[in-house]
Amino acid sequence: MIVLICSLILSSCKSQTISNETYFDIVRSLFTGDKAYETTAYVEQFWRIPGNTGFNNSIHRIIENLEKAGYVNEEKATDNQRLIYRLETRPMEGPTWEPVDAELSLVGHSEPLLKFETNRNMIFQYSSSTPEEGVVAEIVHIESLDDFKTKDVKGKIVFAEMSPYRIYDAAIVQGEALGLITYDNPEYLQPEKNVTSIQFRSLRYKEGVNAWGIALSYQAKEVLKNELSKGPVKAKVNIKTKIYPSEELTVVASIKGTDLSNESLVFSAHVQEPGANDNATGVGTQLEMAMLSAKLFQDNTIDLKRTLTFLWGDEITSTRRYIEENNGKNTTIKWGISLDMVGENTNITGGTFLIEKMPDPSAIWTRGKDKHSEWGGEILNEEDMKPHYLNDFIISTFKKQGKFANWTVETNPFEGGSDHTPFLRANIPGLLLWHFTDQFYHTDNDRIDKVSQETMKNVGTGALVSAFTLLNADADFGTQLIDSIIGVAKNRLNDEYALSATAISKGADAKEQIHILDTWQKWYADTLETIKDVEPINSSQLNTEIQKAKEELSHFTKTLTDKLSNSKE
Repeated sequence: MIVLICSLILSSCKSQTISNETYFDIVRSLFTGDKAYETTAYVEQFWRIPGNTGFNNSIHRIIENLEKAGYVNEEKATDNQRLIYRLETRPMEGPTWEPVDAELSLVGHSEPLLKFETNRNMIFQYSSSTPEEGVVAEIVHIESLDDFKTKDVKGKIVFAEMSPYRIYDAAIVQGEALGLITYDNPEYLQPEKNVTSIQFRSLRYKEGVNAWGIALSYQAKEVLKNELSKGPVKAKVNIKTKIYPSEELTVVASIKGTDLSNESLVFSAHVQEPGANDNATGVGTQLEMAMLSAKLFQDNTIDLKRTLTFLWGDEITSTRRYIEENNGKNTTIKWGISLDMVGENTNITGGTFLIEKMPDPSAIWTRGKDKHSEWGGEILNEEDMKPHYLNDFIISTFKKQGKFANWTVETNPFEGGSDHTPFLRANIPGLLLWHFTDQFYHTDNDRIDKVSQETMKNVGTGALVSAFTLLNADADFGTQLIDSIIGVAKNRLNDEYALSATAISKGADAKEQIHILDTWQKWYADTLETIKDVEPINSSQLNTEIQKAKEELSHFTKTLTDKLSNSKE
């Protein structure tokens, strides 16, 4: 069967568009999730920020596997070599950091309150080490910033239930406290259920300032508050960390395209952050995607007109820099996709798999089936909209995988905060693949037991099929997109009409409700225009089809807005 499919692919590449159903047949049979899971298990053992041991070990593990898959260091590659990678090294503005060990005890208690071996997020990032023998000092409970006016914290340990950034200057810089102990786990982490979870925190690094901080779990916080209610409390703190100069590493691997090698799709997965789902799963899933793509290319199962690129580095920073250094110079980046928290076992973590859309009107008017995650998002304006077919094409492709695998695929309006944002800021279509809500998000309970190999298999399959389809897109694919977008647009407009009709019946302003539908119509009309970029040569037939589709959409919308006007009368 595979041989037959391969023959079909190769014989069809130059003559007709290959459907993503055909790519599904190929990828589903070969994407096992084994390499994704194995890599996730390797990466998640480390506490990772740029330049430290765990981050660098993860980068070199990626390179080792890329080379096994056939990617060649571009410094050694010939002009004809199409599987290439490079390791980028850059000096860092400040030092890197890594935790080694820590223990927090209350004087008079036989057992430690926290130990690093069981709570590896207890040490604030960029904490200094305490003296080898540790420090013993009184704990001062600060309930508001006003407390610093009346409480002496010099030479003491400050405890507060708030963000360390709010109290750092008052406690450490002005108050000359020895260190901080804080608790501020958000409610979506279900802290009263996950009593040992600690969400990682950090200090602003200042050269010459030997500050440290410890974050508490809910359980540890309750014990400490109970002891403070009885009278003065002293704590013993032992912290060992490493702060040292280093360099930042980024890996970029590509399969060069044929006819349109200067056009590319870029996948980005960030390596930093200490968790398994966030974001060892993105690193691992993307690595299996890169390795499988190489195998399919080398086996002559597929070929790509445009260039496929995989990027691993520091979240947002590496992606932004790659765009600045490459887009419009060495290549034109046509699409960008971020893989972040893509391997969740949702039976354990909660939430669901999400596709975070490019800014569309649901980020202005979030209603009906649309809803933000607990991460939350700002209300956008109409000038913030980014109409493009990538939204609905990716959603459609992933929904197919969801139906096939009985796997839930949902969407959320744009919120930002990951590697899709640099693409959007550079006016490159960009989406985020992720999960939320995750009750272990950014906590030290985000470990390999919360990861699902099956989820990584589904995400990787949907992502690769989407990529292969886009990279070989042409005018025929554009025609298919037009039909798909018109169908989706009409469904959306019907849904918005129903919501607006209900709103008007309850007293909402009819003009505002009509404006919502008109905004969606404009968004989809502009989306149809973007379909022109799938054909490198101006196609008069494609342009004509797009214009007809826009007129059809305009007429359809007017029918609905006329009904809204009449309903108000």
